Amino acid sequence: MNATAPLLAAPTARPGYDPDAAATARRVRPMLFKERVVWLSTVRPDGSPHLVPTWFLWDGDALLVWSKPDAVKIRNLRANPRLMVAVGDAQEDFNVGLIEARAELLDGPGAVPAAFLAKYAAELTASGIEPATFRATYTQAVRIVPTRFLAWHGRAERPARPSGAARTAGLTGRVATGVAAWLDRASRRLRDLAGPSPLTSPSPAAA
Repeated sequence: MNATAPLLAAPTARPGYDPDAAATARRVRPMLFKERVVWLSTVRPDGSPHLVPTWFLWDGDALLVWSKPDAVKIRNLRANPRLMVAVGDAQEDFNVGLIEARAELLDGPGAVPAAFLAKYAAELTASGIEPATFRATYTQAVRIVPTRFLAWHGRAERPARPSGAARTAGLTGRVATGVAAWLDRASRRLRDLAGPSPLTSPSPAAA
């Protein structure tokens, strides 16, 4: 059985969704390399949802998270390892990634790696937290493996904007049309004020 099959299940092509699973993977995976926060949605033992933002590392296959061992999300994952991950900024045209995943709570001291501390060095400094303090506090390591990337991104198709040259040409055409219409109205008004020309014979229809 192909272990990647759930990741490649073809979604239904419709507005607000990626056209296929490959497009979803191409869109979401780069976000996991560049984003600084993901949202984890776990389930409490009583069935109610729990949602929390967290720092993470993406190693290309899984998200790695370090947590306090008594955190709510850790208690939830001990009872039910299934969760969802949301990544991206919904204000940026709803370009978000939604991921179904399964968590593995790693045994033993989950030493926070230097790459994680380097990624969040500015945030740690701003919070006044020393790396040693962070390592001593956030001792539970969690490995979160995606099982399916959801196709939904919420964006609707937008008509392409005309190029600068096309917009300029369109504006020029509208101005020229407006000027011609104004001149035509002015000419008719002047003819009305002047009355019929003595050199012009009435048409048969006007007789």
